[in-house]
Amino acid sequence: MKTLNWLGAAGSAAALMLAAPTAWAQDDDILVGLITKTDTNPFFAKMREGAAAKAEELGVRFQAFAGKYDGDNDTQITAIENLIAAGADGILLLASDTKAIVPTVQKARDAGILVIALDTPLEPIDAADATFATDNFLAGEMIGQWALGTLGETAAQEAKIAFLDAHESQPTVDVKRDQGFMQGFGIDIKNPDRRGDEEDPRIIGHEMAGGSEVGGRDGMETLLQKDYDINVVYTINEPTAAGAWEALKGAGKDDGSVLITSVDGGCPGVRNVQDGVIGATSMQFPLLMAALGVEAVVDHARNGTLPAPSEGLDFYNTGVTLVTDRPVEGLDSIPSEDALALCWG
Repeated sequence: MKTLNWLGAAGSAAALMLAAPTAWAQDDDILVGLITKTDTNPFFAKMREGAAAKAEELGVRFQAFAGKYDGDNDTQITAIENLIAAGADGILLLASDTKAIVPTVQKARDAGILVIALDTPLEPIDAADATFATDNFLAGEMIGQWALGTLGETAAQEAKIAFLDAHESQPTVDVKRDQGFMQGFGIDIKNPDRRGDEEDPRIIGHEMAGGSEVGGRDGMETLLQKDYDINVVYTINEPTAAGAWEALKGAGKDDGSVLITSVDGGCPGVRNVQDGVIGATSMQFPLLMAALGVEAVVDHARNGTLPAPSEGLDFYNTGVTLVTDRPVEGLDSIPSEDALALCWG
C-alpha cells in the first residue's frame, strides 16, 4: 500500500456539457475524470484547478464534469457512464447523493476503473476504492470548541444556537460537521451519524440552507422568528455564513453579540473572518485533495498501487486548520492574515 506524498499545505467545470467536456494534456493513454457537485462553488473550482494542474504535470489526460445543482444525482450518473465509455482509468467523485450514486460507481469499478471519493464519502465508504477528505467531524469540533471557549463555560450554558445545515439527507459531510460542532460545544450528540436526535434545550433549530448564501439568509430569518435571542450560529459553509450575516444585520443583530462559525477556508470566507463577520472557520485544502486524487489514479494505472488511509481513519485525511482572529487558549489556530496566503476561491 502506497502512502501519497503531500504537495504542500498551501495547497468551473462546466455544468455537464457532455458533448464537450473540459480536457487537458493529451500526452498519455491515462485518462482521469473529475465529477463535482456543481461548477459554482469556489471549493469545487479549486478542486478542478488542482486536478487539472496535477494531470498536466504528470502528462495524462483530464476531463471534468459537474452537476447542474447541489443534489443533481442524475447528471453525475451520466458523467460516470460517459467516463466508462471513454475508457477512463480513474474517476474522482464528489457525490451529490452518496447512496443513490453507488450502483453506478460499482459499474465503473466493475469496468476496471479506480473510483476515489473526494471530500464526501460514499455510503458505505468502501463503495469507492479510496476516499480523500477533510476530517469533517474534526472541522466541526474545532469551531464548536472555539465557540465554547469564546463564550466561556458559564455563558455557554445559556447559549441559544442556530444550525444552518445543507440538506435533509443523513449521514453526510454536513452531519459530520454539525455533530462535530455539537461535541466541541459540549452537547450530547447521542448518535454521531444522525442529526436531530439531540435533546439539548440550547438548540433553537435546524434549517436546511442548501450550502448557499440565499439559503443561509432565509434559514437565519426563519430561526430568528423562532427566537430572536440566538447568539451562536453554526453554518455548513462560508456562503451560508455570509447569508446568515445579512439576516442578522437586517434584524439589527450585527453588533458582535452573535458568534458565527463555519467550515471551508475560501478567500471570501477568510476575508469575512478578517472583517468580523465570521468568528472562526475551519479551513480545508481542496486543491491538495484533488491533486492527490489524480496522483493516486496515475500511480494505480502505472504501478497497480493504492493509497493507504491515514492512521486510525478509514479515509486519507487531507488536513484542516482553524482560522480566527480571536484565538482561544489551548486551541491551535492561525489568524486571517496568514490564512489569506493559503485560501482558495
